[in-house]
Amino acid sequence: MTKPYFDLDGIQLYLVDCIKGMHEILKPESIDVVVTSPPYNLRVKYGVYHDDQPRDEYLDWMENVAVGIRRVLSERGSLFLNVGGSLKDPWIPLDIAQRVRNHFVLQNTIHWVKSIAIPKKDAGKYPNVTDDIAVGHYKPIGGNRFTHDCHEYIFHFTKRGDVELDRLANGVPYQDKSNIGRWKNAKKDLRDRGNTWFIPYETIWDKETQRPHPSTFPIALPEMCIKLHGRQRVRKVLDPFIGIGSTALASLRVEKQCIGFDIDKQYLEEAANRIRSFSRL
Repeated sequence: MTKPYFDLDGIQLYLVDCIKGMHEILKPESIDVVVTSPPYNLRVKYGVYHDDQPRDEYLDWMENVAVGIRRVLSERGSLFLNVGGSLKDPWIPLDIAQRVRNHFVLQNTIHWVKSIAIPKKDAGKYPNVTDDIAVGHYKPIGGNRFTHDCHEYIFHFTKRGDVELDRLANGVPYQDKSNIGRWKNAKKDLRDRGNTWFIPYETIWDKETQRPHPSTFPIALPEMCIKLHGRQRVRKVLDPFIGIGSTALASLRVEKQCIGFDIDKQYLEEAANRIRSFSRL
């Protein structure tokens, strides 16, 4: 039996291809939440994986990953699939989603907003909004054909499309407090965040030391996904493409067990170091 590369505080990391790992290591329906972000086939420079497969082969592979996830996911489980495109290839997230659709029901489409600009006149007349707002991760692009790409998708798939969620787990206060009590469902100062999640990256100055993986999501993203599914109904979390461990760290934050697979030993070592540091806090 394959032994974990790393095992601490309910977090197990395996140096193995995820399809092989899901088939050989995980029992059917043993996972309640999957949060993952696979390679997008956009020629990103990973350490081991080659991100430039022929499109049909890549989509076949992603569908095989979906088949493996369906086997290990519980009947009332959730798959949160974060995928993005590029300015020249905006269709790849939707092509992936269409393949996953062969095995799951798309229950929600969430937009991960990385950068947003709101003029004061559009923000409304609130005392805490005093000027135009422009916040988040912004990387200027050249040329005149494209607008800056400020978002990615988080596709929420389930087996039947009828999984109840804890919608207020990521809730936000009402901006207009007069809504509290005026609306039937507004019984307290907390509303559903909806399907647009502003989650900025942490500002970095040195990619080599601060972001050793070329394509990661912030820890807040998997944490919000786990909370949305409902923490009380989660036994174990899976990330088939664990990378440097953001989903594992999110699982630790919400006190859940997590299993992760990756084929790159350097990424797993970085994930292990991050988990050790978190556990010492």
